[in-house]
Amino acid sequence: MSRENAMEFFKACEEGKGWQACKEYCIINASFSSQAEPLKDITTLENYADWMSGIYTPIPNAGYEIKSISTNEDSSHVSVFAVFTGTHSEEGGPVPVTGKSLRTDYVYVMEFSENKISHLTKIWNSEAAFKQIGWV
Repeated sequence: MSRENAMEFFKACEEGKGWQACKEYCIINASFSSQAEPLKDITTLENYADWMSGIYTPIPNAGYEIKSISTNEDSSHVSVFAVFTGTHSEEGGPVPVTGKSLRTDYVYVMEFSENKISHLTKIWNSEAAFKQIGWV
């Protein structure tokens, strides 16, 4: 397991660089899961990384602040708790530009196999985030 790989993946994904920048840190066909409504049909890390890249169209100033990182060597997991921020200032998203901002907590739980990410679970209250930004 590599905490360094986890953080490089996290940075590339959260900065909207898409799958091309993320794939070197993941096994082929790495899986993804989340109970968040907008992500319910996404089952691969490739699709999730590209979804995150798409967020930068309506929210070009998107960013994140890492609050905590934990590593569990026994179970080959790295978790990152962060806050995602941004303003819906450009066309895109489910509604016309709102000009509203969001600040939303989330956690990535990354599972490793052979020093690469094999699965990522995202824990996120998308409903609260979408209310803040005016998407609900």
